[in-house]
This record gives sequence, structure tokens and C-alpha cells, in this order.
Amino acid sequence: MPDTNEAVTHAFWLAGRKATGESTLEVTSPWDGRRVGVVSVPTDAQVEEAVAAADAVREEFAATPAHVRAAALDHVSRRLAERGEEIARLISDENGKPIKWARGEVGRAVSVFRFAAEEARRFNSGEAQRLDTDAGGTGRLALTRRFPRGTVLGISPFNFPLNLSAHKVAPALAVGTPIILKPAPATPLSALVLGELLAETELPAGSWSVLTVPNDRMPALVQDERLPVISFTGSEKVGYTIKESVPLKHCTLELGGNGAAVVLSDYASDADLDWAATRIGTFSNYQGGQSCISVQRVIADASVYEELVPKIVAAVEGQVTGDPNDDATDVGPLISEDAAKRVESWVDEAVRAGAKLLTGGKREGSNYAPTVLADVPAEVTLSCEEIFGPVLTLHKVTDEDEAFAAVNDSKYGLQAGVFTREVRTAFRAHRALEVGGVIIGDVPSYRADQMPYGGAKKSGVGREGVRYAMEDYTYERVMVLTGLDL
Repeated sequence: MPDTNEAVTHAFWLAGRKATGESTLEVTSPWDGRRVGVVSVPTDAQVEEAVAAADAVREEFAATPAHVRAAALDHVSRRLAERGEEIARLISDENGKPIKWARGEVGRAVSVFRFAAEEARRFNSGEAQRLDTDAGGTGRLALTRRFPRGTVLGISPFNFPLNLSAHKVAPALAVGTPIILKPAPATPLSALVLGELLAETELPAGSWSVLTVPNDRMPALVQDERLPVISFTGSEKVGYTIKESVPLKHCTLELGGNGAAVVLSDYASDADLDWAATRIGTFSNYQGGQSCISVQRVIADASVYEELVPKIVAAVEGQVTGDPNDDATDVGPLISEDAAKRVESWVDEAVRAGAKLLTGGKREGSNYAPTVLADVPAEVTLSCEEIFGPVLTLHKVTDEDEAFAAVNDSKYGLQAGVFTREVRTAFRAHRALEVGGVIIGDVPSYRADQMPYGGAKKSGVGREGVRYAMEDYTYERVMVLTGLDL
């Protein structure tokens, strides 16, 4: 595909208007290295202007009627749908994501803004509580409402550059709190499209900015006292560095995982195992495995393990790799050649330590072949960390207790999938597994954008999912009325 952006420099969005700085960064395709865009980088003075504008508009924006905020969010949802194919191609170009998955990401972002518009209309209706349950409260009524904590700094990652930006921006605008969005430098273009659509609304100037600053300038934004709320999605290391550096700020951290899919003994029919293998094969490799809830570990009961393994290997080998712009492609490149080299090194380490390579294990540039390993030693990096690549490990267990213990034997706890048909087992899994979400009858990779999403242990703190993020961006404030006839 020819470089159609050779002469185009994309502006960033400063307090609701286009602006350009004094330097630029190039955005290149992970698939073929071609330049897909040039993005202007804001100066320190422009960043200060954006933060100052957000701080200045806080009270005005919080007081905007719900219908104004909802109308703006509805508008963005509609416009994302109208420009869906264009934006999907943009995501695929900057991220390397196969076009089928990029289209799905746009569709999810359409829903996120629609959900936010709906929630903006019904959020914060208030709760009244009688206080005359004791004599000292006679004639008193407490009214509780939620109010914004303050301007949000939203830091979004490269793997879902549109939808995870939407999960920062839409809830903030829904509750009436300004947001400064810092997209990942590798994939800023789709976030800038959000700016285009927001600029078409009547939201107050200063209520939002999209600043394409490089990562080495992020600490200054993190430390700015005018940004008391930080919503970060990314690596465990960076997330906890942020939290430790600003202990008095309110931080939501959506971090890593090494998602486990558990296949139990009751899930034993041919149809059951075919379904499990198909889902595992797909969702260990979708987005090139660059999803915090992709399947990294399969933990299977010994009674189904031998029959399940060849089905999984076949499903993985059936994944079509290649050009992300091809509708048939299931698995594209990783975000960079360095990322693929890291995956390669972890797999090679596991094989040297005794792991059995069942398929894959080959790298070509930024592409890494869908890979399955068995008998992976517990001490190797692949067993302990998030691979963030198209790699799957298989583990045999003797019973349900051992399976659930294996899930919990991890520093991460984002989501887990449990293939069972037993209701009692489902409820036990919900109680026993140390994760933020338990998906019954499917892989851990399932996420609906309106449900609470977040992890336990080193997988982060706080929850996203539109209404849950809105609650996270706000706090309860009580007002007590006195002298009432209740």
C-alpha cells in the first residue's frame, strides 16, 4: 500500500482546538515499516496551557446539564459508526492489528460512547436517607450525590488505541470532569480521531485535550497537582511506578495478566472440547496475543487433557497469519520487532529448560508464529510473567482443587475462564479464584464494555466499564437537611 500520508502532519488537540508544536514523531506500520503518519508533539508551554485550561473549566463543566454531555457523547458514538471502516484501517495501519479485529474495536468504541451517553442521563440521581432512626437525628435527612474528584489524566496503551482511549474519555465527559488524554506514542492516530469528533460537539473549551507527548515527558504530567486522578492502562512496572510516585492521587491501574483457561472433567463431550479448543486457539492469538486477557495458560483436567491437546494445536495452527489488511488474516505482527524478539527469547528459554514445543516457535521480523508449549517449568520467565504475544502453555492437573490452585499460583489476577457445565462449580470458581472476572463456559478474553473490568493482585486497582469508571472518577458527598417534618 502506498504511503498516503507522506506530507501530512497530524495536529494534536489542545483545549478543544487543533494545535501544532515544534517537533514531530513518525508513526510506522509494524507490518511493513512504512510511514503511516507524522504527528506534531506539543511543547512544554502547550502542555501547560492544556492543563491550565482544564483546571480553569472544572467548575463550569461539572455544572453542565446532563443532556449537554449526553448529546456530545451520542454524537461521538454516531460519528465513530459513520467513519467506522476508515478508522478501522487507521488502527490496522498504526497497530498492525488484523482488519477484522480493528473493525471489532471500532464497534466497541461506538458502544462505549453510547453507554456513556445513557449513563450520563441517569447517573447521580441522589440517594435520600432518613437520619431519625436515632433520637439525635429527628427532623434530619441525608442526601448523597457524587461529584468529580478533579481533572483526569488518561494514559492509554497501544494494543487497543481507540477503545481503551474511549474507556478513559467517555466516562470522564459523562460525569462532567475534564480529561487530558495521553495516547501511546506508537499508536496516536486513532486517539486524534476522537479529538476530531469531540471538536464537533458543544463541550466547553478546555474540558478535553489529546496530547501526543512522548513517554519520557509523562512523569511531569503524572506529578502535576492539577491532575488529581490518573487512569492508566499498561504494564505492571510503569503502573506501580506511577502509583508509588503520587501516593496521594487517585489512581486506576489496568495492568497485566496471564489469563488462564481451565477445562474441567465434566466438560468432556466432543462438542465441548471442540468449542473449548476453538475459543482457546482464537483467543490465545487474537491481537497477536497483545491483550491483557488473552489466553496464556490452559489448565486441563487429566481426564480430558490428552484429547484436548491435539484439538488446541490444530486450532492454533488454523490461525491465518499475514497482512493485517487482508480480511482473512487472524494474526498480524507484534507492535515492534523488539517485542517479537522478547517473545522469542522467553520461548527459547522455556525450551532450553525442558518445555516441549508443539507448534510455532518461529520469528520473522515483528511477526511471531502462534505457539503452543507443554511441560513448561515453573521457574522460567514464561511461567511467571505476561508474555503479551501469541504463545500458549498447557498444564495437566488431577482435579478441580489443583486446577483452581494453579490459576491462583500467579502474581496476576485479571480474568479467568472456566469450562464447566456444573452450576456449583461455577459458583465455587467465582468464590475461589483470585481474579477480577470469572468467565464460565468461555475463555478469560471475554469482555463486555459495560461490565466492571479490572484485576486483583498485580493486575491493578480500580475498575473500568463505563458506569464503574464514572464512579471511580467521582466521590460521594453528603448533605444533611435539618428541621424537616419527615
